[in-house]
Amino acid sequence: MTNLQTFHSQQCDIFTAAHPKSQALAAQATAWRGGVPMHWMRDWAAPFPIYVQSAEAATLTDVDGHTYDDFCLGDTPSMFGHARPELVAVIAKQAGEGVGFMLPTPLANEVGDLLRARFGMDQWQVATTASDANRAVIRWARSITKRDKILVFDGCYHGMVDDCFVALYDGQPANKKGLIGQIQDQTRTTKVIPFNDLPALARALSEGDVAAVLAEPVMTNCGMIQPIEGFNERLRDLCTQHGSILILDETHTLSSGPSGYTGAHDLKPDMFVVGKAIAGGIPAAVWGVTAEIAARMDQAQAEIGPGQSGIGTTLSGNALVMAAIKTMLTEVMTEEGYKHMLRGAAYLVAGLRDIIKRHDLPWSVVHVGARAELVFASQAPKNAEDMRRHLDHDLLEAFHLYLINKGVLIAPFHNMMLISPQTGFDAIDRLVTAVASFSQELNS
Repeated sequence: MTNLQTFHSQQCDIFTAAHPKSQALAAQATAWRGGVPMHWMRDWAAPFPIYVQSAEAATLTDVDGHTYDDFCLGDTPSMFGHARPELVAVIAKQAGEGVGFMLPTPLANEVGDLLRARFGMDQWQVATTASDANRAVIRWARSITKRDKILVFDGCYHGMVDDCFVALYDGQPANKKGLIGQIQDQTRTTKVIPFNDLPALARALSEGDVAAVLAEPVMTNCGMIQPIEGFNERLRDLCTQHGSILILDETHTLSSGPSGYTGAHDLKPDMFVVGKAIAGGIPAAVWGVTAEIAARMDQAQAEIGPGQSGIGTTLSGNALVMAAIKTMLTEVMTEEGYKHMLRGAAYLVAGLRDIIKRHDLPWSVVHVGARAELVFASQAPKNAEDMRRHLDHDLLEAFHLYLINKGVLIAPFHNMMLISPQTGFDAIDRLVTAVASFSQELNS
C-alpha cells in the first residue's frame, strides 16, 4: 500500500475502536436505504456514521461520549449554533399554539417587514427549502422574460433543481454524471460556463435567450471559489444589458454579514434566495424580489390568468417557521454575533496560513466572511475545472477522518470550515493544531 493508504487504514482502525455504539447502531439500521435516513449522511469519511446524542452551541456529542468541535454546523443550517436558547423557547411556545394552518398569523407581517429591511428586496415569499425557492424563482424568471433558458456556472449547486444539474466536461456542457432518473437533456434549456469567465458570460447573454442567471456571489459547492475583482459588478451590468434577471443564491454566503454577501458588497440582484440557516435549522427558505420584478410578476400573472401556478408547498410559511425566522432575525443573527464570526474566521485563516508557510505546504486558503476553505493547491483555483484537479478524494478522505479522530468536524464534501457566534477561539486553536499534525504525521 502507499503511505496514504496505510495512513487512512490506520485512521479507520482508530475510529472503529473508539465508536462501538455508533457501529452497533449502524449495523441495526436495515430499514433505511443505505443505512441512514438521508443518503448524504453517508458522505462523511468515517467507515460508518457517527450517531449524534446531542449538540449545543458549537459542539456535538456522539453516542459513544465523544465531543467534537463542530465547524460543519449541519452544512450551514446550524451556522449560528446548536440548540440556541432563543429558538428553543419560541419553538416550544409556537408548538403549544399550533404549527400549521395554511393561514398567516400576525407574526407573518413582522417577518416580512424584517426581511425587507435586512435584505432590501421589496416583496417576499417563504419556501420549505432553498431547492424549492430556486425552482420558484427560475419559473418566475421564465414567465416574466418569456425566455426558456437559464445560465449557471460550472461547479454550482443550488439544491435539488433539475435545471442546475449541468457541468462542463472537457469544455463541453452535459448533464452532471451520476444523475438518477434524469431523462431530459438539461443543456437544451440551461447554459453552463466557467465561473469568472467574463468573455464567456458576455457571449452567452448576448444571444438574448437567457431568462436568468442563477449564481452564488462566491462559489461554495465545488470547493470555495472567489470571484475575480469586479466580476459580480460586471455580471450585474451584463444581465441588465441583455435583459436577463440576476438571481443570487445566498444560502451559504449568508455567513458574510448580517445582510449576506449582497449587503456586505452592495450587490444589486433582481431576486434573492436564502435557505438553511434563516430559520435556525427549521426547514425553511425565503426568496425576495425588487419592486420592479414584483410589478413584472403581476403583469405576467395577469396574462397567464387563473389556475394552478405549480409554485408552493403546503408546509411553506407555517407558523413555526415564521416564529423561528423572526427570532433568528431579531435575536440571533445580530451585528455582535457576526462580529464574533468574522473575527473567528480571520483568526482561523491566519492560523492555517501560518502552518502552510512554516511547513512549506503546497496548500492555500480561501476565505469569505465566516467561511474558510483549505485547498490542497498552492494557488486557489478560479474556476471549477481547476478546482476539480485538486480535489484528491483519497487525500480528502484521510484528512477528514483524521480530524474526526482528533475531535473536529468540518463539512464532509470538501474542506469548508464555518465559524458560528458560539465558536470559541480555543476550538479554532484545536482545529489549526490538528491540521498541522495531519501534515506532519501523513509524511512521517
